[in-house]
Amino acid sequence: MRRVLLAAVAGAATSFAFAPYGLWPLAILGPAVLFHHWRDAPPRAAARSGFAYGAALFAAGTWWIYTAVHDFGQAPAWLAVLLLAALVAIKGSYYALLGWLVTRPAGLVPAARLLLLLPSGWTLMEWLRGWLFTGFPWLQLGSAHSDSALAALAPAGGVHLLTLASAVTAGALVLALEPCWRQRATAAATALLFWGGAFAVADREWTVPAAEPFPVALLQGAIPQDEKWLAENRAETLARYRALNREALGARIIVWPESAVPMLAHDAEVYLESIRREAREHGSDVMIGLLRFDFATGEISNGLFSMSAAGDGWYFKRRLVPFGEFFPVPDAVRRWMRLMSLPYYDMTPGADDQPALAAGGERLGATICYEDAYGSEQLAVLAEATLLVNVTNNAWFGDSSAPHQQLQMSRLRAREAGRWLMRATSNGVTAVIAPDGSVAARAPQFEPAVLQATVQPRTGLTPYARTGNWPVLVLCLLMAAVGVLSGLQRRRSP
Repeated sequence: MRRVLLAAVAGAATSFAFAPYGLWPLAILGPAVLFHHWRDAPPRAAARSGFAYGAALFAAGTWWIYTAVHDFGQAPAWLAVLLLAALVAIKGSYYALLGWLVTRPAGLVPAARLLLLLPSGWTLMEWLRGWLFTGFPWLQLGSAHSDSALAALAPAGGVHLLTLASAVTAGALVLALEPCWRQRATAAATALLFWGGAFAVADREWTVPAAEPFPVALLQGAIPQDEKWLAENRAETLARYRALNREALGARIIVWPESAVPMLAHDAEVYLESIRREAREHGSDVMIGLLRFDFATGEISNGLFSMSAAGDGWYFKRRLVPFGEFFPVPDAVRRWMRLMSLPYYDMTPGADDQPALAAGGERLGATICYEDAYGSEQLAVLAEATLLVNVTNNAWFGDSSAPHQQLQMSRLRAREAGRWLMRATSNGVTAVIAPDGSVAARAPQFEPAVLQATVQPRTGLTPYARTGNWPVLVLCLLMAAVGVLSGLQRRRSP
């Protein structure tokens, strides 16, 4: 029981490695506590401590799900608690399964277990939970390193390479406790391999400028979520965004947040045309988060509408939020939700192969809301996209850590791609992110604002943009295989 409690404390502490706290060394120390237990624990005990770590990590790091579901989603408190508990249990189960698997091979020397099997298994587990059952790639160890030296590895191998480096360092810390100097030297050399590599490429630019810098503007309306869709507030919301847009006129690209207009696209045609006309008079292209209803199919899509001099275009959100934009429940539960006046209608996801959007004479790779948590899914568009844009409605999360965690992931997306990223949110954190992952400009939260900044289109592909996650995943499989085989070979030796 003592080890289970210690694992839970380590998991909760690891959540402080992420934004807004940014105590990134905890992304090494937290897993190191768990690795220290797993180095000699039987599989069942490792599974228990793994579950405690994972459950505590997500309970402490994603408690804001209750705020989104109950405070703004209008679900009963018991249902919000149930959904949060289900998420915590599911995510904890990934760490339980990992603990059970990595402690089953017997006869491994400490270096093989701590530097090969555990780090590679952890990285593969995070990759798996990022897509299985729709995925939830939150609180990946690599994301915590947005401000550490390891962030320089993002263009080379993405967030999972950062996770692997963090986990290897955690294993090296535990191995350094061994009395044998050779094992200590092995630990130091292995950790130095990753950290030294990060320092070696820290100043390298993986992409090149494609045009001169130009001005952009991001709008933040700061409309409370519980007021946004009320019919009596519609006129005020539209007037606020029109005023903000007029303040931004002259910027080559103006970006509004996700679903900024509280109407379906066909109902807002007159309003949109007036915005288009004013923008054209000042040489501005406008990108607006908007819901679109398809009369032919009866489907609703969450989109980003670009009104560009080169022609109008749409991007539709591909990764929908479970229990927010679609409800993965049986029909019986759906009928009950309808009777209880709970949201139950599913939106329709966009196609996987959507082209870049045209705006400001450039091509932009677009994402909506938490799609920027999925690093590899933006890579296909980078061959044509010279800029990145993300629109988000963070009003769902109130004054919680969620908007800061998402900004942290956006910073890694910019660095992985070697592109400027414009991130327009409903109430923060609205920001412009440079290709090195630094925040070039940001607006204050919860205030109406026009964030003006300068961006520069870039071309070229980083190594990660060319290959995606596969090199890191293959490396992890090889590391795991070598670790297990070394134990088998040791047992066979006389």
